Amino acid sequence: MSEFEGLYGIWLREFKVFQREKSRVVSAIAQPIIWLFLLGGGIGASIDTSRIGNVDYQHFLFPGIVAMSTMFGTVFYGLYIVWDRKIDVLKEILVAPISRITVFFGKVLGGATDAMITVFILLLLGVVLVGISPVGVVAGLGIALLLAVGMVSIGLTLGAFFESMEGFQVIITFMIFPLFFLSGALYPISGLDPVLGTAVQANPVTYAVDGLRGALIGQSHFPLWLDVGIMLLFDAAMVLLGTWAFRRMKL
Repeated sequence: MSEFEGLYGIWLREFKVFQREKSRVVSAIAQPIIWLFLLGGGIGASIDTSRIGNVDYQHFLFPGIVAMSTMFGTVFYGLYIVWDRKIDVLKEILVAPISRITVFFGKVLGGATDAMITVFILLLLGVVLVGISPVGVVAGLGIALLLAVGMVSIGLTLGAFFESMEGFQVIITFMIFPLFFLSGALYPISGLDPVLGTAVQANPVTYAVDGLRGALIGQSHFPLWLDVGIMLLFDAAMVLLGTWAFRRMKL
């Protein structure tokens, strides 16, 4: 078996699992839409639109909701590592004549593919329900892909060190909510308190949200090259960390 065949086999397995879990697809799409209309309609009524570029809050919020869907749909992907270890599937995969790096990349591709299908459907709904420009959908998919790769890698890295699903969920929840709430997904990042502003700018997810906002509604705080550049550095760092974790992973 070649490394490419192994990579394809692992990706195909993850994709088949995703196809069987139709409830997961429905919830991944329904939850962001609920957030958009409940949060966007409720809080949006009290928002000063001059602070968010003179657009209604639902338009401003939608890129953040896309980022949220991408994050939550990918970072918990590490749970599959913990589960596969429990039922000894991971052991069978790791004794195959392919490297652990190939296993890692196969799972990253599988998780990113699943996320992109969900994001694509969400973006199409955004065009219909929110009035997002169709032109920005392709660019939005590209930025969401960068975010997905980084977040899948984080989930797989943590999953490689946990044997308990409960322990993994506690740690990942503790990490994911600060990343989301400090990303500017729900509020503009200009004019923040210096301490909060520093934390927001140190968060790599901020640049994914900003890039999505620029692609989908034409508003961004940072130049696109900076958003993309930081996301690429974030992905590279997380992939390196993930491959290291998989080499050290014990069965």
